[in-house]
This record gives sequence, C-alpha cells and structure tokens, in this order.
Amino acid sequence: MSFFDHLKTIPQYLIPQHGLSLLAGRLADKPNHPLKDWVIKRFAEHYRVDMSIAVEPDLTAYESFNDFFTRAIRPETRPICERADTMACPVDGAISQFGRISDDHLIQAKGHRYSVKDLLGGDAALAEQFSDGEFCTIYLSPRDYHRYHMPIDGQLTQMLHVPGKLFSVNPLTARTVPNLFARNERVVAMFDTEWGPLAYVAVGATIVGSMEMVWSGVVTPPTRDTVTSTDYRAENIQLTKGAEVGRFRLGSTIIMLMPKGDYQWDDAIKLGAPTQLGQALIRRN
Repeated sequence: MSFFDHLKTIPQYLIPQHGLSLLAGRLADKPNHPLKDWVIKRFAEHYRVDMSIAVEPDLTAYESFNDFFTRAIRPETRPICERADTMACPVDGAISQFGRISDDHLIQAKGHRYSVKDLLGGDAALAEQFSDGEFCTIYLSPRDYHRYHMPIDGQLTQMLHVPGKLFSVNPLTARTVPNLFARNERVVAMFDTEWGPLAYVAVGATIVGSMEMVWSGVVTPPTRDTVTSTDYRAENIQLTKGAEVGRFRLGSTIIMLMPKGDYQWDDAIKLGAPTQLGQALIRRN
C-alpha cells in the first residue's frame, strides 16, 4: 500500500458525506429530469453497462436515474443454483474477501481486520453466533446489477439499521480506511435458515442515496444517530433462495456471515473474481 493510495482517500474524510449523498439521492430519484436521458446514456457508456440482460433494455424508458440503476434483469440470465447443499451467490459483483471468521474478526483487506461485533452494531450476542464461522464480502461496481437476493431459503428474524460514515467502498478505500465496513452506514438482516443463523449486511457508501428492503422499503433515513433494531419473528416473512432481498440506490457492498460448520467454497470463488447472481458460492459438507 503506497503513500499515494492514502493520499487519494484524504478527500473522503473532508467532504460532507451524508449531505452529498442525500443530494445525489434526491437528484437520482427526480422523475423525468431534463438531463435524465443524457446522464443515463453517458453512465451506461462509461461503465459499459450490459443492458442486454435487462427486462427493459431501452435507456430512455426509465423515469429516473434510480429507476435505471435499480433496473430488473431477466430471470433466465441469472439461473439460481438449485443444489440444496449449496448457497447461491446473492449478487453480481466481485469477491473482495472471503474465508474463516477468526477471533471475532473478518479480513477487510491485506493488513486490515475488523470485528464481527462492530459490524453487527455492537451486539455481542449476535456476533457470538458466528464465532469460527465463514464470511464473504462482495463489491458491486457501478456497472453491476444492484438488486441483492437470498443465497438460501430463510425466515427474517431481525433487522438493524446502523448509522455511520459513507466512505466509498471500492478496493482502494478498503485497503486504506481502517474498519471501513464497520464504520459505514449499513443495514443488517438476520435470517434463520437450515444452515443456522445468517447475517446479511448491506453496506452504504458515498453517493448511496438509500438502501431499500423488500419488507420495509427505505431503511436509511439521514437523521438517525443510534442503532435501530426491529424484531420480525412474529411476521413470518419467508424468503426463498434467489428471492429479492433489497436494492442499493447507487452501489456498494454485501457481506454475509455464516455460523461454524463444515464448508467448502466453490472453486470459482477467489479474491477479485467476478461473481454472478445465482452461481454456486459455498457448499455444506
């Protein structure tokens, strides 16, 4: 990690992260803005967005930038791994880190670790469920499909909104900002599954206008400054493997935590490797 890498991240400490993100979110949500078509077209060209997999491939058909950004894709383009002993990848993206949870810590990047307890909003009881378990961090770039899905059947038990910073979550920032994922604003969804508890963490980032879950809508208002927990056990919200969990209104990162078990990561899962929604992620032996 070079001095210049650190230098590039200094502006992120200085900008008004939440104010800028709130403004960007409002503009991205504004319907039929005069510059909407131009912005969408430039964005799609710059990031080489693959519109051939979209349900609506016509860029001018979207009413707002966020409608385009959170676009649906045709299900047949992302078949979901049906093996009962295998979790499916929850998103299109790239593997940032994966592996064993050791001493309550996850790897953020080379030379950087952070605690499960901090990631889960300081809840020691939740963190204890994942002692010696496995984790996977997947980064979604601007060109990716930005809805996130279930890797396995599960029942929603709890959701936490953890307020925090809004640093960028790209690979450069992951290498240079300590405790990045435990500092940024995030939504933690807890599920009961056949494999045991599953923590599903959607991490916010710079210019992320909001995060949205299918059972509650937008859950990241800009005014909260304390962790908010909602119990969903009585509502019997069941989500099947491959079902939509939520969406980023502009891009970010998904982190999943699994309890201790006998697992084997799929051969395609390697650091930096691209992922597609539905591909095999990890097998339970």
